[in-house]
Amino acid sequence: MKTEHDFECDVIVIGAGVIGLAVARKLQMEGREVILLERNDAFGMETSSRNSEVIHAGIYYPAGSLKAFHCVQGKQMLYAYAKERSIPHQQIGKLIVASREEELAKLDSYIQAAQVNGVHDLRHVSKAELNELEPEVHAHGAVLSPSTGIIDSHALMLSLLGDFENAGGNFIVNSPVDSGRAVSNGIQIQLGDADQSLILAKTVINAAGLYACDVARSIEGIRESAIPKPYYAIGHYFTMSGKSPFKHLIYPVAGHGYLGVHVTLDMGGQVRFGPDIEWIDSVDYAFDDSRRQRFIDAVARYYPAVLNKEVNPSYTGIRPKISGPQDPSADFLIQTEQEHGVPGLINLLGMESPGLTSCLSIADFVAKLQH
Repeated sequence: MKTEHDFECDVIVIGAGVIGLAVARKLQMEGREVILLERNDAFGMETSSRNSEVIHAGIYYPAGSLKAFHCVQGKQMLYAYAKERSIPHQQIGKLIVASREEELAKLDSYIQAAQVNGVHDLRHVSKAELNELEPEVHAHGAVLSPSTGIIDSHALMLSLLGDFENAGGNFIVNSPVDSGRAVSNGIQIQLGDADQSLILAKTVINAAGLYACDVARSIEGIRESAIPKPYYAIGHYFTMSGKSPFKHLIYPVAGHGYLGVHVTLDMGGQVRFGPDIEWIDSVDYAFDDSRRQRFIDAVARYYPAVLNKEVNPSYTGIRPKISGPQDPSADFLIQTEQEHGVPGLINLLGMESPGLTSCLSIADFVAKLQH
């Protein structure tokens, strides 16, 4: 690693997904001098653009967790920001449906869990009311979450980037991080770009998503034991052709480790089924169309008409997890020097769902760590 750096700045944010964009925007607007680095040739090309685009209410996360806190606070911030900036979004609500009678008891637990997390608007929906709200959905009952919504994630990221650049921020693409090391006046980051650039910053925020654990490990002096093993869980999405019969998002009662194959709508009204979950060894977005029948069968439990619809492959997304298939789902991990031993470095690890909903809240949280 060369010792003479090519650039110097106050803050480097690594990764221009929705969380990296939100953090970079927040710090730049507070008057910091920020360089935002992205390994791809555009922002948001991985997890941030390969998800359900749902604004989550904050129902499922353990009480007191960072996921619960940032989801509930982030949801309010995101609705306000989307409204202010005219970012396409809709608060359409979500129905969690019990397709079997024995699942009805689970619905009570969602209402209780939501209340503990500060979400007080969930309510039971009887079979008769469900039939009025969603005539095509067959279930014994449901819970309505009125504060769940959908957002155009690309328009959101474009707006965050616009704010960042208008405030004087510098966004650099095709700039993968090779390594880093703490020096007396900050952290030097070695890029794997064409020029092998070296940048010095007082603060480095690692928001590299799927690659955040790898980036953390590449920084000299980091406490190896502090960095969790990354896991990758791919989810497939299929689309259903034709006009949507749904007015709400439809989720089945959750299974172990993920929320089941659910129905989401995008801002154009397109019906999407997914995601499922499959554990993979490395980042690979290849689509496995052999899963189609499993999707159709899962959805048919509460939407039997799907058996007569055209269902087509759409896309895959990968969750940047820091807990494996047999572990309880890990919380967001936000690390400072105290945890990993490198002054000026903040690691954002395991930023899976509800990362999109939480992005503005996480950005505020990271900004406060700087004061």
